[in-house]
Amino acid sequence: MVPLRIGFLGFDQVNALDFVGPAEAFATATQDGKSAGCYEVCIIGVTRRPFLAESGIRFYPDASLQTAPKLDTLIVPGGRGLREPKINLAIVKWLKPRAAQTRRIVSVCTGIYGLAPTGLLDGRRVTTHWRFCADIAARFPKVKVEPNALFLKDGAFYTAAGVTAGIDLALALIEEDFGRRVALSVAREIVVYLKRSGGQEQYSEPLRFQTESIDRLSELASWITSHLGLELSVDALAHRACLSRRHFIRSFKTAFGQPPGIFVQTSRLDEARRRLCAEKTSIQALATSVGFKSSDAFRRAFTQRFRITPSEYQRTFGRSDSK
Repeated sequence: MVPLRIGFLGFDQVNALDFVGPAEAFATATQDGKSAGCYEVCIIGVTRRPFLAESGIRFYPDASLQTAPKLDTLIVPGGRGLREPKINLAIVKWLKPRAAQTRRIVSVCTGIYGLAPTGLLDGRRVTTHWRFCADIAARFPKVKVEPNALFLKDGAFYTAAGVTAGIDLALALIEEDFGRRVALSVAREIVVYLKRSGGQEQYSEPLRFQTESIDRLSELASWITSHLGLELSVDALAHRACLSRRHFIRSFKTAFGQPPGIFVQTSRLDEARRRLCAEKTSIQALATSVGFKSSDAFRRAFTQRFRITPSEYQRTFGRSDSK
């Protein structure tokens, strides 16, 4: 099998996670456990000179814009360097004619700033990091920005939200190319979900709370996720926060956008899903460990949330003895 060539555009002040996360996913993909990879990863710099990521990591390109080989898929990562006029102009000028020769073109996070000016996204559904959605919509009114999507496909063009959504999209592309079994194998190897539920707001909002809140609730979210097996009733949490029940409920809902009971149950179900993938354990023991009073209550809640029973989820995504 000839590996598919995946080209990553590189430039000074690229976001390293936009770049390295999807690259590792592609590099991990193999068929039938063979050592030969499904993909060949190629780094394409604006020039052949090394470039520095925002974090200071140095990358050495395999080719420049002028010497880039034929690609199956082109990925444009984000980073503040792409919003520098000189870098942006060079990439946009190169990208537009290249599209006709490339099967798929992908932007990760703010990589959309390199793709949208080409006009190739006009009339298409796109997404980007939630913090930049309004700006993209204002700058490029012909694109249809969907702020809550983790990633979107519209024709040959794919766009992903913030950094880790680039890995989500890479897994989707692997599944598209080589099937679910290969994509699932990659997801398990790099220890991520094959498909995350919900949109990017479910990941950004709790983090917004943790970074902006300065009151007595600021550490409660991480404490809850570390103590899911304990009594986490509203009264117990209000007592821990040293607030009255009514004040606690109101403050919690303002901070998180949801009542404390829903937050607790969501945290328990997310942890249960993780453990079903990672551990060989009984449903009863798992239900108790994450704080459900009975396995029946756990099954009902899990099935309602994920549209699949815990046992079915464990069989599909859990560890196999042969691994």
